[in-house]
Amino acid sequence: MAKATARHILVDTYEEAEDLLREIESGADFAALAEVHSKCPSGASGGDLGEFGPGQMVPEFDHVVFHDSVGVVHGPVQTKFGYHLIEITNRSD
Repeated sequence: MAKATARHILVDTYEEAEDLLREIESGADFAALAEVHSKCPSGASGGDLGEFGPGQMVPEFDHVVFHDSVGVVHGPVQTKFGYHLIEITNRSD
């Protein structure tokens, strides 16, 4: 069964996610931004979500993690929780 590890930053607005994405693309540290800005409790650990399998996350999040490129930041991705920036750190089939 497929497994992945990922980290994310969860914010309320598309604009906030876009601003954070620009900071990351300019060299800001993903984990440091997650600690300061993420609404998710995982922010305290740099946004790290640990290992999970397909179907364990909301569908929009799940689709990105199991279909998009590993090692790059994706988003903003909208879910019922808000807007995510998602970095897939590892994935195995």
